[in-house]
Parts: sequence; structure tokens; C-alpha cells
Amino acid sequence: MADRARPTASAARYGFTDERADAQLRAAGWWGEAGPVDANVDILLALSRCADPDLALRGLDRVREADEPGWAEMAEALRTNRSLRGRLVGVLGTSSALADFLASSPQQWRRLTGKNVTTAADYDAALLADVQAGAPEGETLTGVQAEQALRAGYRGLLLEIASVDLGHIVEPGLYRPPYAEAASQLTTLAEAALKAGLAVAHQEVDPPEGTELAVIAMGKTGGRELNYVSDVDVIFVGDGDLQAATRLAAAMMRVVGKACFEVDAALRPEGKAGALVRTLDGHTAYYKKWARTWEFQALLKARPVAGSAELGRLYSEMVAPLVWSAAERENFVSDVQKMRRRVEEHVPSEHAERELKLGSGGLRDVEFAVQLLQLVHGRVDPELRSPSTMDALAALGEGGYVGRADAAELGASYEFLRTVEHRLQLRRLRRTHLFPDSSDNFELRVLARSIGIKPERSRGEGDVLLAEFRRHIQRIRRLHEKLFYRPLLQSVANVPTEELRLTTKQAVSRLAALGYAAPDGALQHIKALTSGVSRRAAIQQALLPVLLNLFADTPDADGGLLSYRKVSEALEETPWYLRVLRDEGAVVERLAFLLGASKLVPDLLVRAPEVLQLFSDPARLAGKTPGEVAKSLRATMRRQPGLSAAVATARSLRRHEMLRVASADLLGLLEPPAVCEALSSVWVAVLQGTLAAAYRKREAELESTPAKMAVIGMGRLGGAELGYGSDADVLFVCEPINGATDSEAAQFASSVAETVRKMLGAPSPDPALIVDAELRPEGRSGPLVRTLESYRAYYARWSEVWEAQALLRARFIAGNDDLGDRFIEMINPLRYPEGGLDATQVREVRRIKARVETERMPKSADPTRHTKLGRGGLSDVEWTAQLMQLRYGHDVPELQTTSTLDALQALVAPALAEQADVDALTEAWLLATKVRNAVMLVKGKAADELPGSGPYLAAVARIMGYSASDDPGEFLDLYRRTTRRARAVVERLFYDD
Repeated sequence: MADRARPTASAARYGFTDERADAQLRAAGWWGEAGPVDANVDILLALSRCADPDLALRGLDRVREADEPGWAEMAEALRTNRSLRGRLVGVLGTSSALADFLASSPQQWRRLTGKNVTTAADYDAALLADVQAGAPEGETLTGVQAEQALRAGYRGLLLEIASVDLGHIVEPGLYRPPYAEAASQLTTLAEAALKAGLAVAHQEVDPPEGTELAVIAMGKTGGRELNYVSDVDVIFVGDGDLQAATRLAAAMMRVVGKACFEVDAALRPEGKAGALVRTLDGHTAYYKKWARTWEFQALLKARPVAGSAELGRLYSEMVAPLVWSAAERENFVSDVQKMRRRVEEHVPSEHAERELKLGSGGLRDVEFAVQLLQLVHGRVDPELRSPSTMDALAALGEGGYVGRADAAELGASYEFLRTVEHRLQLRRLRRTHLFPDSSDNFELRVLARSIGIKPERSRGEGDVLLAEFRRHIQRIRRLHEKLFYRPLLQSVANVPTEELRLTTKQAVSRLAALGYAAPDGALQHIKALTSGVSRRAAIQQALLPVLLNLFADTPDADGGLLSYRKVSEALEETPWYLRVLRDEGAVVERLAFLLGASKLVPDLLVRAPEVLQLFSDPARLAGKTPGEVAKSLRATMRRQPGLSAAVATARSLRRHEMLRVASADLLGLLEPPAVCEALSSVWVAVLQGTLAAAYRKREAELESTPAKMAVIGMGRLGGAELGYGSDADVLFVCEPINGATDSEAAQFASSVAETVRKMLGAPSPDPALIVDAELRPEGRSGPLVRTLESYRAYYARWSEVWEAQALLRARFIAGNDDLGDRFIEMINPLRYPEGGLDATQVREVRRIKARVETERMPKSADPTRHTKLGRGGLSDVEWTAQLMQLRYGHDVPELQTTSTLDALQALVAPALAEQADVDALTEAWLLATKVRNAVMLVKGKAADELPGSGPYLAAVARIMGYSASDDPGEFLDLYRRTTRRARAVVERLFYDD
């Protein structure tokens, strides 16, 4: 600290306090008599933004002295290469240990010059190459040479990881990796070091043939969440010559320990007193007979990472059932809780408030809570069986075992503490978990800056960091107490089946007989729904015998019961929910089928529970006409006080309508055209209401109205053929009014259009509302909004045949009626050209179709199952209809429609197609549309390909009307026959002249 006493006044502008800074800057060539050299200001600014400018400058000075001949090249690269500047200065300003590495190996800075550093996938090969360099072909170095080579390679890759982790702090805009990515890369690097060390050990030991050794990662390595400096916990499994395998393990531990990090095998059976290497049978016998509770908790993160893959796999398969039945052990929960208290008691009192890892509110609080919940609930929920704390916590939140807000807060606090831990360890590459003392302002400031914390008002970076640290510690402790000491955890772990009517041992057999794939898991859900003495529990006990049988008749009985549990938990405060289920038998039946057939319906239902009340009446569920629904939605939006409230209302009403339509669709109450029309009508109403609200808002801001606007629906929106996952393709048109210029009108309309897109496209738990204007002239590079005359001029001069084809679906949907009508009138000659298309234009349409299918069809997709681009699918039928419209629409007024089905039917009267051909195309289009929607409903996310087998295909087949006893392959055969017939018609109508 003595060398910081008198800062150099001129250098202090850039954050330097070291009295040597001025001389070091001059030696680097970055400082002259009058101050900074202009060409190097970017470097000085970068230094000023790093965690410790003095440390960074000192590191650069050491590298310069170590490689004077190469300094000019490095200095020039720092001037011109922004990525290098951010990465190198970020590292040198944070880590004195990595500065030592660069000073001893100055050429290593070149690792950071490229656009990308070494990918994690290449770590294995990189370290193996390091220990093979200089050895005879097919061999590796041994002894000290191997250790030195591995150490250099490991430090070089560690430098790369740290540089990307820190670069964005020095050069804003550089990629900022999330905590999980950095931890994963550090873990992958550690695994690569273990593999390289094992290769060296093989060279040194030369074990007899048949000797096998598997390295099982434990702890943070197993969880893919390693620190910059950690012991790597492992367990060894051997086969064949066990003595040779033990020598292999010991040699590997020595090589890696001296080169990279300590390899700790203390978690093995019997700890340090036990054999270093055991056979698989030896491990099995120990865990089944002698293992204690904490060992199963540790095994939750066990993962094979090096050596014999087969032996590692067998080990994993052996321990998994033991881990996920550990919660059934007597006093399991209380044992885990006692263990956490013992760990906390061993923290020195003088460090208790600063201990990141073991102290109250520290990392261990999160990890113990998550692991306990995993071990209790993970017996029946495979989604929880992740060795990663963050992934497991996310899964606990998603599964409803932890409140989502609690999971998010706990995850954010855990990530914050892990980031602090990373930065502390980077400083000197030493293992530490001790937060700086609150009185150490310098260390607090440097640590804060290394994390990217900025000053706030009158508080400096260190003060902000200290406040954040205390806030996260308190939050973790609060949530730990809430989750870790839940009174019901022990009873859930014990599963007192004899106390519950539906959870006896006989119920397991009954559930299995009903078709539940995981009857034990079903019992857990039943217990969760029926535990306690509340009125809710009593009603559930009465309902569940009926529901279990109903779920068994659905495509996914286990998923249906899980969804029912989630919905029930989400709606437990809704007073009428269980009452409706108890009193309305039809509601129970329909709800059971929907929950067992769809992943989309449960997600929507918890946010629009009022739709459940419609299930008792099919007529109400099928709903009003689309026009009535849209009118009601627009009126409700108009009554809202502002734009945000209007959009929120639109989202809520759209969610309601999507759930209603999806439910009616799944129950067979709506045909595909009605589904498409209903979804399209809602989308149009949302656009109409949002456009009107955004227009009024902008008009009020300007106190003038320079333009009127219209929105033209395109694609499936224009054709009223939207599916559940469709975007809204549109064009925005404006026209100046009140004496405004075209430029003023376009500027006004563009701001309104951007507001519409932004407000509707904002992230939301609901399915996305994406307003897509990429079909506009010049695509993304063209203006978002054009005047009517601009469109007229563009289409007259530049329009290509594909644009005329796209305009076949253009339909006025929102805004000024007169402007919209005139736009449609303007484009009619373009999309229904007099004389149709010439031969060249017809060939161009065919060429574009072929190109679209070639470029957009996923390589792994099966063309016979792809509903959009596959054989006889939507694209085939729609392009055929559209080509006919382009060729004959001018002379056949019935072809002047945005509807695919109407266009197909219009081909018959003028003898442009046989009725049988039109029927084949219509049947294929309807089938592909319904299948595409069904896949979305089943999976809960948009997909274009019909599953080829498995439960998703079975679920789609059920939605399509097949029974549970039918072979789903029969439906797949029907789909392929139908689309094959349609493709034959397409070959004649689309490709024959």
C-alpha cells in the first residue's frame, strides 16, 4: 500500500494512484511530455475501466520488460484490437497470478487476439497435445516435463476463460458470459486436465492389458460449476489389475496436482482410510451396507469424466437408484439438517459474517436446501435429477416444489455470491471464500469493479458491493430457513401410505395396471393433493379416484396427473375451482382429457382459470362468433386508461380466447377452418386495439395528426389461417393529412408502428405476439412504414413475382378504412395481373418454391412428416393455389380471395382443376393444418413435423380421433397416404404447363 501514497497528478485522471505509473506509461510509449499520446487514449481509457488500473499497468510493464522485441507488436495490437484490449486489460487489472503467468510466458498474450478463443470442446485435444509435444509419436511426456507442459497449457486456457469473463468490464459491448457458462468452461477445462493427466499416468505406469480405471467427478466438478481455484473431488473405480489401477490413479493425482489443482479423493468409501481404487462390486457392497446419509447427498453430483467410459456408465447406473431412494432412509431429512448445522458451527466466529461458502446465508445454505429438496422430490420427478445447483433450482421452481419467486431470488443470490467468489480467487489464483473486511475500502472497490458494479449517487463502488453482499446473504438465509426446514419434508420423505386412502401399497399395483408409467410418482402427486385436513384436501380425496381412471384413458396419464397437481396448486386460492370439479361431472371429464393430452392447456389454464367454467357447456366453450369476440375485445381495450393498460388487457383476453379455442379444438368442437378463423380474428382485434391506443398516445404527444394509417394483414393472418404459434405478418401504410409532408407522415406512422410491435412483442409468460413486417418492400432494409404513393411507385418499378404472390393474401385489417381499401385496390392489378403470368414468371415461381423448400427444410426432417414444407403439406397446396391465382385470377373473379380453401374451390367451375384433385388438396391442407396445431397443443411449443413414433405421436393420433387402443402408426400411415395423393395433384397442377 506504500507505493499508492502519492498519485501522479497527470496519470490520476485515468485512475492511477501508483507513483510509478507515469514512468511506466512513458516506457510503454503511451505518455509524453504534455500527457497522453492521442493514439493511445483508448488504451488509457481501457485501463481506467478495469478493476485495478495500477495492477493492470504494472502487469503490462512486466510483459514489456520480459519481451522488449515483441512490445511494439503488442502495443499496436492493444491500440487496434478492441477484443484483445478488453480481455488482456481485464485480466491484468484483476489477477496478479495471471500477470505472473504472462510475464513468464509473454507470448501467451497472442491467445487473446482472435475473434474467438479456444472453445471448450477443444480443451481435451489442446491439453493432450501439450503433454504429447516433444514425445515420440503415440506417447506422452512423463515426470517433470509432463507436469510443466500440462501446467503451461492449463494456465493458458485458464487465461482465455478469464479474459472472456472480464473483457466486457473494460470494453463495454464485448460478450458477457453468464456465470453458468464460465463455471461450465472451468469444469470442462478441469476434466481435460484429468484426461491429460491420466494419459501421462498410463505412459508412466504402463498397466497390464485389461486394467481399467474410471474417474468419477464429485462436488462442483460433477455439477459442472467449478470455481477458478477448487480442489477437484473424485472417486476411482477400477477393474482388472487393481494394484496397477491404483498406481494409475496415484500417478494421475500427482501429475494434475502439481500442474493444475489438487485432486481430492477423500469422498471415496471410508474416506482417506479406504482404498484409493475399488471395483464396481466393492463400491456397490459398501453403499448398500455401510454408506451414511451424507454420502448419498454427495453422490447426487457423481458423474464419470475420464478413463473407462463403460466402467463409468456402470457406476452411474449403480448409484442412481441408491441416490434416489436415499430419502426413504430413517431420519434422512433430520440427518441432512443436522449436517448443515455442524458445518456452520465449524466456521470461525471472526469470519462468520464474511464467509461466502460455509457461513449463514452462504453458498452452502443454497446447496443444502436444493439438494435436500432434490433428494426428497426427485424420487418421482426426473426433472430434478441434475447435478447442477442452478439447473436443479430452476427445475424445483418449474415443478412447483419451490415458489417461482423464491427460486428466482435464490438463484440470483447464489449466482451473485459465486461471481464474487470467482473474482476473489482470480486475484491470486488461491482458494479463498472470504469476503473483504468492511473496513478495507481498497479491496472492496477493486472487487466491486471486477464484478462490474458502478457507483450509485453518493456511494462508491465498494459501498454498493457491501450493501449488495449483505442483501443477498440475508435473502439466502431467509429462503434457506423457509425451504430447508419445511415441517412436511420428513413426512413427504417417509410417504406414510397407510394414513391416506389412495396411497396404500395396493395403490401402486392399481396405478401400474391403469397404465401409469411411474406409479410411485403418481402416489407422490396424490399425497401432495390430499395431505392435510383442509376442505380442499377432502374434496381432492373424493375427486381423485375418478380422475385417476380418466387420466388413464388419456395419451399421457402421468403427465395429466402432474398437470392436474400443478393446476390445483396454482388455483388453490380460487374459491370456485374445486367446487366446479365436484359438482360438474362433465367438467372433470373434459379437464382430465385436456390435461392428459396437452402441455399448452395447463400453462394457459393457470393464467385464465375462468375458461374452466365454460367446460360444462359445449356451446359456450365453442364460443361466440369470431366477429362477436373481436368486437368485445376491441371495446374492452378502448375503455382502458392508456396504452400499457390496453395492451395488458389485450394479452389477457387473447390468453382467454386461445385457451377456449384450444380446449374446444382438443375436444372436437371446432373444425380446423373455425380454429384458424377464431385465432386470426383475435389477433386482428388485438392489432386493431393496440394500433388505436398507440395512435391516440402519439397524437396526444404531438398535439397534431400528420397521418392516417392502415395495417394490411399478410400471410396466414391475411388469409385468416393462423395457428397457435403463428406470427402476425403485416404491412404498415400511411398517408399525410392536415398539410403534413410525406416525411412527417412516415415519421409519425413509423413511431406508432414501432410502438405496436414493441408493446405486443414484449416478453411474457403467454405465447408470443410477434408483429412481423418483413414482407414489406426491401424487407428488413426497407422502411417500416411507407405512404400509399411510395408503395405504388415501388410496386410499379421494382416489384418481383414473389411480391405479387405474397400480396395474394393481403387484407386490410386495422386502421383507416378508406386508406386500407385504396391500398387493396392499388395492389389488385399486381396480384391478379391481366393476362396472367408469362412462361418466365411461372418458372420463377417454381424456382423460388424449390429454393424455399431446400433452404428451410431442416436437414434432419422427414419430408413425409413435415406439415409445412413436406410432401403434400401446406406449402405444396398453398403454392399451387397461389400460382393458379396469379395465372388466372384476373379472368376468374372467384379466385380473388385470400383464403386457400376458397381459392381451391374456385378452380373447379372454370375447369382449371378436377373436383377430385381439389378435394385431395383440400383434404391434405385441412389435415396438415390440424396436425400442425395438434403438435403445438401436445408439446406446448410450435413444431412443424409430425412425430414419427412415441407418446407425442400417440397424443396427436388421439386428438385426431383415434382411440387409445388404436396403433398410432395407423394415423401416420393415413397422413402419408393423404399427403402423397395431394403431392401427385401438385405435380400435375403446379409443375405441368
